[in-house]
Amino acid sequence: MRFWDKSLQIFNCLCANATQSVRRLAQQTGLSKSSVHRLQQAIERRNSYPESWLWETEDGRQWVTRLVVATLYTFGLKRGVGMDTMSEFFARLHLETQVGCSPSALRGVMQALEAVLLETAVAWEQDGRTRGEVREIIGAVDETFLERMMLVFMDLSTGYLLLEETAEDRTYATWHALVEERLKALETHVLYLVSDRAKALIQLAEQGLECLSMPDFFHVVHDIIKSYSLAIGRRLRQARQELTKAQEALVRRQGLPQAVHEAPEAQTVVAVRQAEVQQWEDVQRTYRYHREMLSLTLHPFRLADSTPQTSAQVASQLHAAVEAIEALASRHQLPARHSAMQKVRTQIPALAALVDFWWQGVWQDVAPFVLSPLWRQGVQEGLLPLVYWEHQVTHTRCPRRKAKMVQALETVRAAFDTHAITQRLAPQVLAEWQAWATDRVNVFQRASSAVEGRNGYLSQMQHNQRGLPKQRYKVWTVLHNFDCRAADGMTPASRFFGRSF
Repeated sequence: MRFWDKSLQIFNCLCANATQSVRRLAQQTGLSKSSVHRLQQAIERRNSYPESWLWETEDGRQWVTRLVVATLYTFGLKRGVGMDTMSEFFARLHLETQVGCSPSALRGVMQALEAVLLETAVAWEQDGRTRGEVREIIGAVDETFLERMMLVFMDLSTGYLLLEETAEDRTYATWHALVEERLKALETHVLYLVSDRAKALIQLAEQGLECLSMPDFFHVVHDIIKSYSLAIGRRLRQARQELTKAQEALVRRQGLPQAVHEAPEAQTVVAVRQAEVQQWEDVQRTYRYHREMLSLTLHPFRLADSTPQTSAQVASQLHAAVEAIEALASRHQLPARHSAMQKVRTQIPALAALVDFWWQGVWQDVAPFVLSPLWRQGVQEGLLPLVYWEHQVTHTRCPRRKAKMVQALETVRAAFDTHAITQRLAPQVLAEWQAWATDRVNVFQRASSAVEGRNGYLSQMQHNQRGLPKQRYKVWTVLHNFDCRAADGMTPASRFFGRSF
């Protein structure tokens, strides 16, 4: 019998009759008199505050246990609060006589909690493989640097972290060994891999995993931003500063006796500076338009009319947007960035290849159904663009791009609602088709920003805590997979395995 079970027996007997002797308590509980005496003295020592009796009850003990574990889990593991702070917190709640509240005692409980979490995650993942449905992986790979280098492998469509391992290097051999081990354990494969253009990662996709290697669109746009955004912003800021100086000079001259002669000249300078500000504002507006066109182009549907696109069409439009940005920079004598823009142009064919690859997956899915031309048209021009733009509107923050997508969504929704196929389908059948379309839309992943966000989060925690405990790396992966909840309450693990945990 455990210590607290014995203590509860003694406490319940004392509640029934507080004046019982040690001998009588021993007879009622079946414990030795010495044990009863020690337990009774321990209860008296713990009875230091008016509320102490509550923690001796079964419900009170369970509540204290839940409080301690929840505090260590939420604030210790998930937020990185130190043991000294949590020890002070428990002491302020008058719990130092009920549980071990010293930093060393809490550290021991934390280590036990970490071990339980790792064991639970292994069991849940095994259960997910046997009872759930392991999907194809749209992988994103990257590395981050904490105290040691860590290799990260994530499924983009669900956010499930397949791998977060420290490593001595980031060579192809290291990546391939770690990724293959995880894929074998999960009994699945990678559909395509999104990454930066590191040679080891390209080789991992094309040679090791034998799948499409997709450039990270996030990095492509970032290369353009580094090339011209700062330069244009600097010119605009300088023009505004010169305009402010000219306006201040005009105000000063207006109070002088010679203002009649000097004011026209100062007004001319102000007009020139205003024209320069307007010019650079127009340049910045045009530059942002071309940059946004890159983002609005890389979709399986045209934004203007939601008709399907091919990789060749997308590549042509991307090249046109890049050339327009370079031409704009050249006209306004911005510093040339030939190497950076050449790097961007080199990646355009691989970026655009995702569009044809995605459409191939769509038609492979519907091939067994032998759709009629009308059905095929409904899927291609109605159902898929409707679900796709709904997804994009939800995940787009930029107001300008979002407004354009909302307009496309409203247009395609009106056409879908009046389509002959939509009106014939039973609600249950339509819901099944929409679920399939949602799954297909989630397959279109053009950036590994989720991995970049994860890396940034770990780096911030590393900074806040002045270093993350190395033994806790795997625990952080478990917390992300099984307790990082979206607005709908789903976790990466529940999305990946198609079931709750």
